[in-house]
Amino acid sequence: MPKLFKFTEFSLRDLIVTAGPMAVLIAVLCYAAYRLVDPTPPRHVVISTGQENSAYEEFGKKYAVALSRFGIKTTLKPSLGSQENLQRLKDAEAGVDIAFVQSGSTEHEEAERSGLISLGSLFTEPVWLFYRESRHLTQLTQLKDMKVNVGAEGTGVPKLFQTLLSVNGLEPGDVKMSQLENTPATVELLAGRIDALVFSSAPDALLIQMLLQTPGIKLFDFTQAEAYSRRFPYLSHVVLPRGIVDLGRDLPPKNVHLIAPTATLVAREDLHPALIDLFVQSAVAIHGGAGWFRKQGEFPNASYTEIPVVPDAEKFYRDGPPFLQRYMPFWLANFFQRMWVVIVALGALILPLSRIVPPLYVWKVRSRVYRWYGQLRTVEQAIEDVPPEKRDSVYPAQLKRLTEIEEKVNQISIPLSFADELYRLRSHINLVRKRILWLSEVKPEAA
Repeated sequence: MPKLFKFTEFSLRDLIVTAGPMAVLIAVLCYAAYRLVDPTPPRHVVISTGQENSAYEEFGKKYAVALSRFGIKTTLKPSLGSQENLQRLKDAEAGVDIAFVQSGSTEHEEAERSGLISLGSLFTEPVWLFYRESRHLTQLTQLKDMKVNVGAEGTGVPKLFQTLLSVNGLEPGDVKMSQLENTPATVELLAGRIDALVFSSAPDALLIQMLLQTPGIKLFDFTQAEAYSRRFPYLSHVVLPRGIVDLGRDLPPKNVHLIAPTATLVAREDLHPALIDLFVQSAVAIHGGAGWFRKQGEFPNASYTEIPVVPDAEKFYRDGPPFLQRYMPFWLANFFQRMWVVIVALGALILPLSRIVPPLYVWKVRSRVYRWYGQLRTVEQAIEDVPPEKRDSVYPAQLKRLTEIEEKVNQISIPLSFADELYRLRSHINLVRKRILWLSEVKPEAA
């Protein structure tokens, strides 16, 4: 049986020896390209969210669930709000990869936007100004000398609300502002120790839902909402429809006009592209439905953000998922999507190399036969012009050497497709042997 395998149409060993160095080179190039392109994202991501019972906290949990389906572990890091989230993103030591940031937070500070990218707007965050019903507020100017909680310093609300007061002609000292977090501020309002409080949040937040249904607490109607949206591009005019909170109780009893920045998803610019894709896909699944202030498919989008939206996210919102991701699992589609340039380049390299391998293979196989022709030629040169007195020693020695060559040639393993080369060599060996025998029989005068 072992001898049977010696007679084959193809020599795998010669192919490996011939193509091996090229295969190693291609493998090294593939590995280098893989490391350079880095198609596999980290398996852990940190999201900076918001305060307890806030919409940011609730949506952070939803993102954690969505990413876990792809094997990504998510750490949710509570914060005071938008401003603190921005500070964490700018601080490499904070260890935050992505965060919720309110539009308008970096409107006038270009330095605050450097090193950051936006994945788009997720949902509107209306400015909810709740006040005790006894106050009868119709204009922001009526807040003068009132006690108003504007939220903790790390949120985006204090800055936004001061901007609103300033365009209404109120100075910071005209309103007695406190900066409690949302939950204790709600307790203070219900206890009557403050006159009003300001949130900026999606209606999903538990405190918003509670206050909208609390007797004696009213929601301020921004009757000039359209004017505010024209003055500030990052604000939009939204309407809380009559009865949306509770149809049976007719809450609210009329349409309420609100002004609303949007919540945006902001990341450090070094966030892995595959993670960007995952977050964008998750954003569409989480925020793409209809809601109190949005129509089906209206969010997420690439509008209402002063931080540049990453092109991949913008393209996703415009055209939908990339072609490969429609038909392949995410990880496989992501691999080909990021490696296709490398694959094309390697294909362009492999094509000419593949044309070199067959001739080299033929040369390698034939070289096992051809190298014995050198030995055969040496024997022929040794028997030429031999003096008569040395013939008895030279001819037998060369015959013996010829026999040794023939024995070694008979041990050559060669593919059947090259057998004619082997048989031709053996016939040439026999031809040289006959010549030696002839010369040894010829008389010196005849030779």
